[in-house]
Amino acid sequence: MNNNNGIRQLQPRALWNHFAGLNEVPRPSKHEERVIEFMRQFGEKLGLETTVDAAGNVIIRKPASPGMEGRATAILQAHLDMVHQKNAGSGFDFSSEGIRSYVDGEWVKADGTTLGADNGIGVAAIMALLESKDIPHPPLEALFTIDEETGMTGAKGLAGGVLTGKVLLNLDSEQDDELTIGCAGGIDSNTFMKYAERPAPADSTAYELHIRGLKGGHSGLDIHLGRGNANKLMNRLLYGTTEAFGLRIASIDGGSLRNAIPRESTAVATVANKHKGAFREEFNRRRADILREFHSIEPGLAIEISETAMPAKVMSAADQEKVLNAIYAVPNGVFRMAPDIPGLVETSSSLARVIVRDGEFMTQSLQRSSIESGKMDVANAVRAAFEAVGAKVENDGSYPGWAPNPNSAILKLMEGLYEELFGEKPHVAACHAGLECGIIGEHYPGLDMISFGPTIRHPHSPDEKVHIPSVEKFWAYLKEALKRMPAA
Repeated sequence: MNNNNGIRQLQPRALWNHFAGLNEVPRPSKHEERVIEFMRQFGEKLGLETTVDAAGNVIIRKPASPGMEGRATAILQAHLDMVHQKNAGSGFDFSSEGIRSYVDGEWVKADGTTLGADNGIGVAAIMALLESKDIPHPPLEALFTIDEETGMTGAKGLAGGVLTGKVLLNLDSEQDDELTIGCAGGIDSNTFMKYAERPAPADSTAYELHIRGLKGGHSGLDIHLGRGNANKLMNRLLYGTTEAFGLRIASIDGGSLRNAIPRESTAVATVANKHKGAFREEFNRRRADILREFHSIEPGLAIEISETAMPAKVMSAADQEKVLNAIYAVPNGVFRMAPDIPGLVETSSSLARVIVRDGEFMTQSLQRSSIESGKMDVANAVRAAFEAVGAKVENDGSYPGWAPNPNSAILKLMEGLYEELFGEKPHVAACHAGLECGIIGEHYPGLDMISFGPTIRHPHSPDEKVHIPSVEKFWAYLKEALKRMPAA
């Protein structure tokens, strides 16, 4: 299903036309070569100063429109990459195919994959402004960063002294009535452990266990919703079965991306034939417990079991106990709420990936916090759970949070403008996601920053969708904000 022609007819047409074109370019994180070239050619064809820096970020500069030359330069910032998540069984290839998007009522969706509205709508809006001939605007510096979703290496690699603007508009928020003025920092915890393998036990039956149909979502923005984590739920099914049923794990493959709540997990395990009946009874009991607990928030959850071919090897009983204990012990979900900002998650952790295969046990998790000490506290809790069973733990990809500035000049401008245009006050907040503003602010101290965008639901999952009327609202707001930029 691909209805790019229908999407190109939406209003504002210039923005949607660029979004449709962008979604025809494969752009998963870490593989942005084609979209970098796409954006470079776009800038050069417009005759605008276009550079690609050493990190792969694309910077395009556009002079002020007539009469706006004395206004402050505005930096417009969005990221080129997108999360690549798809439904189980989908044959979609993110490395070679464009997103199959379509219009569904007031929403634009994708067919079985992430849509790329995060952050493609922001990118498309900037492209429309760069191409425009009749929109008043100050001098513009368009900053298109790479790899935001898997390490923020583009923002980290941005050199100081390249940008001249003093105001940055980050177009990467996902609620059209919200102005974001702060965000969480994050750090990855990656664990590794070799485990002893044994021949699969004789007089046993092999089973394949599946967890499917969870909502998943953004492991920062959605972590407070209590959605099921496929890795933790699979562990519940397997925990405590070694002695009772002779269950021995051959493999586990759970989750997909470091910054997405895991939606699926598959395990292969053997069970002693003499315990088959009792094991199936216990499995059904645990499945019923989980389905009952999550029935209201995970209506699509499916937990399945079927007999499968006997594996050659399984994990030793001793190492299996260590692995299951560590996964059970590791914190997952909200760790602490912010004491001074009602409703804001301060610190969290998400167990994103679990792999058991060929003698190696690996996990990947992402810890987030709006305070540095909180980030390291929960990272240490993760470290302790895995080091207790002999796993090696490595931290990587640390990035800072963005401290809110309630006295920001751009915030005051944007608050007043929102109320003037829409007749109500915007919601001013910090978010528990990671935005590039914290990193960019380290390179450019004193930069006045704000983040806003249209309404996007379920980012980082195949249920991602963007609200069409909110895109029109966002576009009008952005254009008027540029018109109101202060004098240089």
